[in-house]
Amino acid sequence: MPTIRTARLTLDEAARLDAADDLAGFRDRFIPIDDPQVVAYLDGNSLGRPLKATAARLGEVVAQEWGARMIRSWEERWLALPEQLGDRLGQVALGAAPGQTIIADSTSVCLYKSLRAAVALRPGRDEVIADTANFPTDRFIVDSVANELGLTMRWIEADPWAGVAPADVDALLSERTAVVLLSHVDYRSAAIADLSTITSLVHRHGGLVVWDLCHSVASVPVLLDVAKADFAVGCTYKFLNAGPGAPAFLYVNARHQREFGQPITGWMGAADAFGMEDRYRPAPGIRRALSGTPSVLGMVGVAEGTELLAEAGLPRVRAKAVELGRWVIELADAMLTPLGFTVASPRQDELRGGHVTLRHRHAERLSRKLIDNGVIIDFRGPDGIRIGLSPLTTCFTEVWHAMDRIRRLAVRSEA
Repeated sequence: MPTIRTARLTLDEAARLDAADDLAGFRDRFIPIDDPQVVAYLDGNSLGRPLKATAARLGEVVAQEWGARMIRSWEERWLALPEQLGDRLGQVALGAAPGQTIIADSTSVCLYKSLRAAVALRPGRDEVIADTANFPTDRFIVDSVANELGLTMRWIEADPWAGVAPADVDALLSERTAVVLLSHVDYRSAAIADLSTITSLVHRHGGLVVWDLCHSVASVPVLLDVAKADFAVGCTYKFLNAGPGAPAFLYVNARHQREFGQPITGWMGAADAFGMEDRYRPAPGIRRALSGTPSVLGMVGVAEGTELLAEAGLPRVRAKAVELGRWVIELADAMLTPLGFTVASPRQDELRGGHVTLRHRHAERLSRKLIDNGVIIDFRGPDGIRIGLSPLTTCFTEVWHAMDRIRRLAVRSEA
């Protein structure tokens, strides 16, 4: 990866960094942005750009597997896809051995399944822990599960910009703790939680952990098996570039699978999906986590995104994400701090995920102006502008132009 010379925060320096980038060629694998008004697409941490290979493969699936083979493709290929792709994603991005990851549903549904299953594995325990700064879906679902089962919620009153520290979790743990739900990378600040240490702390008290990896997968290395994680969920349409509404993934550690009782017992998770039996019998292993019919077309993007990540290599992707983050922070310090911006994301590389958030008192208004002027970012309340850094599609020159445009618009808005 290139090294930033922080004394030269110029467009020429950006060009030098791009010339030294050994991942630069991967940008050509993506469909070009057919909008001349776009200066920079810095929202890949919400929706990754489409791969050319995904478009081609979708055409093949529709014409051949669906069009020619028709319903025969279920037995020939499609039925096995959720487990096959889960194993491949686990290998490439999650540090998970085969048989523990499956592609299914949405993140919300996978969260619900995991939380219900985790609580059932800890009978007699009546408390659930989560943090108040987590993404709304996580907070809403964990609260609804607690209400549904008559459990007590214990909330970590976390700083939305600092992330959750092991000490924050440890302060609430007890013999009453059934499950803890946390995000590995904070959706606002990109602060990385200490997955291994927190998991160990929860286990020491006899509880289980459900990890949300939505902002981690394909951006930050995750070692679920090494950390002895219990459950993990995540989406595939961000850094994995699988497409809008692409199916999520669910990880269940092998040691829990025999007793794993998920609450949405659909036919695809049954021991004999086509037996049409009177009563539900769960399939062995991770397949019991399925419910309804898998999204075959949605899994095409997951497959192509996973293979591209495998080719690029997660260590190289992470290294570039770190360099891009440094570049944004250095540019922000030089260009934007005098205009009232502050860097809200961790400055330490090892504590920062794949985006950098800038805070400004007029962030919401500026965000709309930025998007209207071709800098595609997103706003996160109360005052954050998120700059997503997707290493396989984002270049240093693009970031420089975006930061310069932010500076110009901010100056104009203050005039």
